[in-house]
Amino acid sequence: MIWLTPEMDGLFLGPASERRRFLDRLVLAIDAEHSARVSGLDRALRSRNRLLEEQNFDSKWMDAIEHEVAELAIAVAAARAETVKRLAGQIEANRDLESGFPTAQIALDGEIERSLEIESATEVEERYREKLRDVRPRDRAAGRTLEGPHRSDLIVLHQEKAIEAARASTGERKALLVGLILSHARLVTSMHGFAPIVLLDDVAAFLDAERRAALFSALEKLGAQVLVTGVDESAFAALDASAVRFRVTPGEVVRER
Repeated sequence: MIWLTPEMDGLFLGPASERRRFLDRLVLAIDAEHSARVSGLDRALRSRNRLLEEQNFDSKWMDAIEHEVAELAIAVAAARAETVKRLAGQIEANRDLESGFPTAQIALDGEIERSLEIESATEVEERYREKLRDVRPRDRAAGRTLEGPHRSDLIVLHQEKAIEAARASTGERKALLVGLILSHARLVTSMHGFAPIVLLDDVAAFLDAERRAALFSALEKLGAQVLVTGVDESAFAALDASAVRFRVTPGEVVRER
């Protein structure tokens, strides 16, 4: 299941943590084990941070925690990097300048992710583990672990204008986000052999008429079961008779056609 809600509109303007959560959700649709790895990494990092607060912590216990942190960190970073690579390929393969949607250029910004592009996972994991050991005094002073995939960011650019998504207009940011969701839906379809369920809440109302028509056309080509909700009836004017319409009022759902 893939979804897009109004709360996600500030994705490109918000903190990196929101973009990491967004990316992890994209990864999870492809790799069912990803959520467990992310949760495990969060727990291991919390354990390390708590141990750093102790004045005379057990170094062997810290070594064991950092071994787990490094192992999970590389696994999380690698899964994210693989998904970003696949998604970027999907975006490029389906690039259509006439679609009304700008092309998103995506990349991961993080030291571990950059290292994984040129080195083996084993080498990157061992070096990260050594770095965690070396920077214990600094991290203790900061009260947290300052380096790792928990600090990485998803970079999104408006390719045609060569600008960061955060600098694009409100409409362009919305269109970039919708385009990413559509590309991800196509990626999931190609990898699993069937289309996901797509939920789009109050999306069409914030697009101009051209982009709304492009969105509905893209959704039809996707071949998925799609639920599009909104409060502005005119936003659905471009939908043809193949769409089933429902009117939702307090306590009642009525099919109109």
